Amino acid sequence: MYHWEVVESIFKENPLVKQHIDSFNEFTNNKIHRVIDEIKQIETNKEGMVIKLHKIRLEMPVATEADGSKRIILPMEARLRNRTYAAPVFLEMGLVEDGVEKDRDDIYIGDLPIMLCSDMCHLKGLNQEEMIKAGEDPNDQGGYFIINGSEKVLVSVEDLAPNRMIVTKEAKGGKRMVVGRIFSIRGGFRAKVSVERNKEGMVYVSFPTSPKNLNLFVVLKALGLDKKQSILDAFSDKREVINDILLNLESMEARNQEEALDYIGKRVAAGQPSDYRKSRAGKILDDYMLPHVGITEEERMRKAYFLARMAERCIEVAYNKRDEDDKDHYANKRIKIAGNLMEDLFRYAMSYLIKDVKYQIERAYTRGRKLQIKTLIRPDAFYDRIRFAMATGNWVGGRQGISQLLDRTTYISMVSHLRRVVSPLSKTQPHFEARDLHPTHWGKLCPNETPEGQSCGLQKNLAIGCLISSKETSGLEKNLAQLGTNIIKK
Repeated sequence: MYHWEVVESIFKENPLVKQHIDSFNEFTNNKIHRVIDEIKQIETNKEGMVIKLHKIRLEMPVATEADGSKRIILPMEARLRNRTYAAPVFLEMGLVEDGVEKDRDDIYIGDLPIMLCSDMCHLKGLNQEEMIKAGEDPNDQGGYFIINGSEKVLVSVEDLAPNRMIVTKEAKGGKRMVVGRIFSIRGGFRAKVSVERNKEGMVYVSFPTSPKNLNLFVVLKALGLDKKQSILDAFSDKREVINDILLNLESMEARNQEEALDYIGKRVAAGQPSDYRKSRAGKILDDYMLPHVGITEEERMRKAYFLARMAERCIEVAYNKRDEDDKDHYANKRIKIAGNLMEDLFRYAMSYLIKDVKYQIERAYTRGRKLQIKTLIRPDAFYDRIRFAMATGNWVGGRQGISQLLDRTTYISMVSHLRRVVSPLSKTQPHFEARDLHPTHWGKLCPNETPEGQSCGLQKNLAIGCLISSKETSGLEKNLAQLGTNIIKK
């Protein structure tokens, strides 16, 4: 008898959809403001004029009637009237001309769908009697959205951990090579950076917009390690590593940083003047090479040491001094839940709104109108992108099936759907190792609940006792800061 009381108390303290609600709360409380802080301002074509973005504010969900009046809407009414359970979003903006801000106003930019039982929901904190009075099942834990009257759940997506190096042995064009990869993410930008070591011992690097077969040591010189000794100091003194370094240095054309930048510039800006080629090469290295490390010239040396570490691990794996990384190990995976997915969608919708504002400014100039903040904002530009993605499931980055119709067959099937985790891998390909049950799934993923057929092993479910922590909820950074360390920087 007592063990059932323990189980009930566990589920009461940690509901089965807690991960979605906590993640969405983190999105509305912090991440939404972080996205606005990243954007900061909207540049215009007129010199000395920008639109500055200040605070963003969400209200509780309301319904706008045909006569323009607004009133509180509950989830049940949204279901019955085929409405979207959404909250109005207001953004404080100001027009800055020649450093002087004027025409600052709180502008309505559109609506944002609200997750049931989250902090922004009217059902938050209601007891059983109040839930019944609101037309809801008192056992309904929320964790889903109501879009055009339909209940939609954002299915968690399993992906490789960002900003984490993974080294594997691969075959390309019939040749064996060792490849070290990292998905470097900063804000909404994702850059795949690869370091390849072929059978002959030559090491190449590739990243977005980089030329093909770019020697790693040319990039190291361009980043600031322009002397032979400084390059050797960036690596360990293991014999195998030193041999590969010397082999690459012998065949390298650039002798110093200037020549290295010009070497890269000739391949990304062919036919341009020398100064432009060098500045273009530097800009590419700053923006697209390991953006999570930094995007300014001051961080170039840190990027050089990071690349040296990637190359050394590739060399060690090639000489069997280190085991290759297991991509299916769950330490190398991260699960994107509702808050992360909504952050991606919100960032995309804001980028579209900014493009629309720039277009409206150009129109106002060509027609000779006076610029006013209120007339520049079209709420549909923001809201239509969010509503379309949540209604169809077509998400940012070309992913499909993220937003799904909630399975209401039984209570268990509903809870199962809310705890589902899908892999982005193609269902039509074998992917034998990805489908297998991995030892690190123990305690995290259910070993039994996966469908038969094409989705077997790619569609999984969280284990009953599994809780998903986030960077914000784990408290790791806070604890490290209290211990007086500054290892982790935001």
